[in-house]
Amino acid sequence: MLDRVTGMEVFARVAGMGSFSAAARALGLSQTMVTKHVAALEERLGVRLLHRTTRRLSLTEAGRSFLDSCLRLLPEIEEAERAVSADRLEPRGLLRLNAPVSFGTRHVAPLLAAFGRLHPRVTVELGLNDRLVDLVEEGWDLAIRIRRLGDSSLVARRLAPVRMIVCGAPSYLEARGIPARVEELRRHACLGYTLSEAVGAERWVFGTRGEVSVPVGGSLRANNGDALREAAIAGQGLIYQPVFLLDEALRDGRLVGIALDHLPMGWLGIHAVQPPLPAGAGRQAPAKTRAMVDFLARAWVPEPPWERNLPPIVD
Repeated sequence: MLDRVTGMEVFARVAGMGSFSAAARALGLSQTMVTKHVAALEERLGVRLLHRTTRRLSLTEAGRSFLDSCLRLLPEIEEAERAVSADRLEPRGLLRLNAPVSFGTRHVAPLLAAFGRLHPRVTVELGLNDRLVDLVEEGWDLAIRIRRLGDSSLVARRLAPVRMIVCGAPSYLEARGIPARVEELRRHACLGYTLSEAVGAERWVFGTRGEVSVPVGGSLRANNGDALREAAIAGQGLIYQPVFLLDEALRDGRLVGIALDHLPMGWLGIHAVQPPLPAGAGRQAPAKTRAMVDFLARAWVPEPPWERNLPPIVD
């Protein structure tokens, strides 16, 4: 089926120039194609739009009414297309950004003032939750995900690595001792993160590929890393969480990192994830989304701020 908007444009040009051939030259189309567009319009509308004679064209009453509508609607369509195209070139409009609660509060929200100064025409709506949101269904432009990404139609860019660490309060380590091997964690109070199987309430996983697993247990489990950090600082047990959650407590000595005989799991990353891009040769995310992804990448590369000036871990 021929495109309706193009048909309206062709009809308006034919009516304005009074000639199929002149309209064809102006539009860069063949006269046959111009005739087909007008015929398709008339067939779809069920009315004749033009009186055709060997010498001239004239509009029917229905044609005059339809031309008025075309002349009103076509500029509005053109303006809508310009606005959408501008969104691809200039960062502007509402950007809905989703991030995990703890990471978003500590490491995304403080950056948004600087982003706003760089891009004053962008309004950011920051949504904080730890569940896996559906970007398309819920209308998010961008999400920060801290995980190992599987195959997906979503567009992802890795922004920074995630380094995990086991640590405890000095008071806890003095009372219970410092474990040297992951197997020794069985005998310690381990605070479990219920939203993760790898560092959960019943087992902790180690190794670059997760090849080592040890059963753990403790008197507290929670679905929020901040709560676990505060419990660890209070001496309730050991914690196994990302450095970005623990950096301040590590720097000021409220928590002490522990070196074990197996490396912490190493497959996590911080990713910016976008909905699938539209089909077509000019596939490109809106400028506001690209601006935010580039801004966050610059903020966290080559070394994320949470990795700076950390004390050495103990063994």
